[in-house]
Parts: sequence; C-alpha cells; structure tokens
Amino acid sequence: MAREKKPIHRVQMTEGKRSIIHQLLEEYDIQSAEDIQDALKDLLGGTIREMMEAEMDEHLGYEKSELSDSDDAVTAASAKG
Repeated sequence: MAREKKPIHRVQMTEGKRSIIHQLLEEYDIQSAEDIQDALKDLLGGTIREMMEAEMDEHLGYEKSELSDSDDAVTAASAKG
C-alpha cells in the first residue's frame, strides 16, 4: 500500500518576508546550514522554553513558583521537625 503524501504548505513570499530574511542573513552572517540552526536556536530558544514551561505548569496544575498541595504538607511536616 502506498502512503498518501501530505500536501506541501506553500507560503507566498512577499517583499516584507524577503526583507526580513535578508536582515536575518546579514545579522547572523549565515553561510551554512549550521549557521541557520544556530540562528534559529537564538531566535526561538526562549519561546520554546516558555512554551514547555507553560505546558508543564498546565500538566502539574500549578506554576513552578507556587506551592502545590503536597508541598504544603511537606513544608508543615519539616517545620515541626
């Protein structure tokens, strides 16, 4: 059985997009695929980290700066200690 090919999402290249790409090529002195990877890490690293932290907060039900219900019990027990 042959797999169906996913359609390729094509984005129209506008003059504004060309300008942004040109600025990025100059700013990061992109000469190779490795340079592109480094630029993307720099540009998106913080955003990806924030997204992952938000996902973890949602999964746990509280933010990392907040105490969970189980943390209250541990803190109270250690204070009596």
